[in-house]
Amino acid sequence: MSKERTWQELPKGAVSYRSSMEYKTGDWGVDAPKIDHDKCVKCNMCHFYCPEGCIHVEEDGTPVPDRDYCKGCGVCAKECPVKAIEMVRK
Repeated sequence: MSKERTWQELPKGAVSYRSSMEYKTGDWGVDAPKIDHDKCVKCNMCHFYCPEGCIHVEEDGTPVPDRDYCKGCGVCAKECPVKAIEMVRK
């Protein structure tokens, strides 16, 4: 009978949250978020709703998409209350 492993002992890629850090997955999608910083109110709802954690927040509260990992799902654009994000072709 095999011993159960802790999550720290699992092979790379077996842990789902941010396990893609080793693999740049941003080229999987065809769209990417474009933020209009003149419209953005820095509420950071895009950051909270991003299922991949691909929107980082600068010290001044400005959201910045990480195109190395963003797959272009569009959740950030849908959740933006002031419609400051549009999805554009990469």
